[in-house]
Amino acid sequence: MNRDVERHKLFNRRSVMLLSGQAVLFSALVGRMYYLQVLESERYKTLAEANRINLRLLPPPRGQIVDRFGIPVASNQKNYRVLLIPEDTLDVAATLDSLGEIIALGPGERRRILRDVRRNRSFVPVTLRENLEWPEVARIEVNAPDLPGVMIDVGQSRNYPYGNDLAHVLGYVAAVSPKDLTGDPLLELPGFRIGKAGVERVHDMALRGSSGSSQVEVNAYGRVIRELERKEGQAGAEVQLSIDMELQRFTRERLGDESASVVVLDVRNGDVLTMVSSPSFDPNGFNRGLSSTEWQSLVTNPRTPLINKAISGRYAPGSTFKMCVLLAALEKGVITPRSQVFCRGYTELGDARFHCWKKHGHGLMNAQEAMVQSCDVYFYEIAKRTGIERIAAMGKRFGFGAKLEVDLPGEKAGLIPTPKWKRGALDAPWHKGETLIVGIGQGYLLVTPLQLAVMTARMANGGFAVVPRLTRSVSQDGVRMERPEDTFESLNLPPRHMEIIRNAMVYVVNSPRGTAYKSRITEPGQEMAGKTGTVQVRRISKTERETGVRKNQDLPWKERDHALFVGYAPIENPRYAISVVVEHGGGGSKAAAPIARDILVEAQRRGSAGAVIPASTPRLVDPVRASSEE
Repeated sequence: MNRDVERHKLFNRRSVMLLSGQAVLFSALVGRMYYLQVLESERYKTLAEANRINLRLLPPPRGQIVDRFGIPVASNQKNYRVLLIPEDTLDVAATLDSLGEIIALGPGERRRILRDVRRNRSFVPVTLRENLEWPEVARIEVNAPDLPGVMIDVGQSRNYPYGNDLAHVLGYVAAVSPKDLTGDPLLELPGFRIGKAGVERVHDMALRGSSGSSQVEVNAYGRVIRELERKEGQAGAEVQLSIDMELQRFTRERLGDESASVVVLDVRNGDVLTMVSSPSFDPNGFNRGLSSTEWQSLVTNPRTPLINKAISGRYAPGSTFKMCVLLAALEKGVITPRSQVFCRGYTELGDARFHCWKKHGHGLMNAQEAMVQSCDVYFYEIAKRTGIERIAAMGKRFGFGAKLEVDLPGEKAGLIPTPKWKRGALDAPWHKGETLIVGIGQGYLLVTPLQLAVMTARMANGGFAVVPRLTRSVSQDGVRMERPEDTFESLNLPPRHMEIIRNAMVYVVNSPRGTAYKSRITEPGQEMAGKTGTVQVRRISKTERETGVRKNQDLPWKERDHALFVGYAPIENPRYAISVVVEHGGGGSKAAAPIARDILVEAQRRGSAGAVIPASTPRLVDPVRASSEE
């Protein structure tokens, strides 16, 4: 009996313990359910919505670029793409075989497509080809029943309607590389393009715009069911350049196949009206993707089509630099306009002999005569009297030896040599003979075509430090942000000295004794002034000089002289300054001056800078009489 009572008590205790444990567990479960369903209900509701609704970025339309008259030079066009949805086709390889009979699919493209199919989910579209021509789109659509899973999609791609004409200024857009990633999710969108060179790169952030968004409902597998909300992004800004597109195109056609560069500036405000580097390339190729053959043809071309020679090409300025040398000599007072130097065809310094381009010499030369006939001996002498430091200082005042910051990447500063520079760069002393060589624009001296145009503009406008301007305005949502007009400081050069230079430039072109007389403009009121230059690219041996130097046309292209010309027009009330550099073109008077003449005629005909061409013929002052009157 006692044993049964004890057994019953033990059973009751165990039952109570079991029930207590169950009660505790049930309470914990109820508490957890209360926590999840009541206290954390909003959080888990949000998570569930996030699983059901996806937010996707929408790329904005890239802003267009226009010329000074509003002509679009970089815009967007429809991009027809053919896509494949792998889950909608039983055999991807067979579908690609069928598509390959309609449009070309190279082995590399095929490998890339199969790789993307393996990496992505079966319902994610894979791009097969972009930038399809309309006939290709039509053929695919006609054969759609035999191409399961294949569809046509329409997007946007960058288009450069003038192709080669403005490639070095505009640059191009290309796919985002790993080094371009900054954390901006827009850069991670498939097919997104950013500016890689030129204006496209400089103004990339403004042109890029801001992304839109799309809210789509998806199922548990991530497949899109429907679009719930769509917010379009903000299109990129419109960038207006100072370029006159028609003058730009005329200039490139005028250069033809020459390896050359041309810059035309408005002498009053620095607007870059034309900047051409030849040969050029088609920037549309970088947008669609260059083949290996196309890329090799660009990088192996000895005339370097990918380099913007106008800002990156560095050349000895030759006789075009003589104007700076003459101004430095006049400012120092080592000569007057009436001072004469006798040219017998060479001058001597110690044991060295420095030759003039005219073998038997020019005879007695004053300042303007020496400029008109480009007498080297005259400039050897005045450079020796003036000294390299003063010549270098004058060159810097006219824009040499420093970047001009023209809103383009890749600009070179050039080089104005001095004794300090040579000691630091070459660990060698400066020699007097090197000053003579700089006096005719050669030696270590290096400039860019843009710097030559700036120098000429400063000569033409009376000595004001005009700087080049390529971007006129940036417009966003109808708000136009124009670059303010610059105020240009005076170079503080005596007007009579500037007049000597300009008179000499007039006679270089318009006097029968001038080196560019055959290239003069005969239209009244449109005459140009200028200065020719010819730069040796190889050393002429003593034997060659004694027996007669071979003519440029008889030499291999790489050994021919560079041809240069700088000038401005019209002579009265100047508005256009130009520099022309023809690599290995021979003489400046034969190769460069005719190009400059034709471009300045066209610029004035078009009124590219809004200039009013005077009807009167400018008075040409005879340099001999002018120097005697001084």
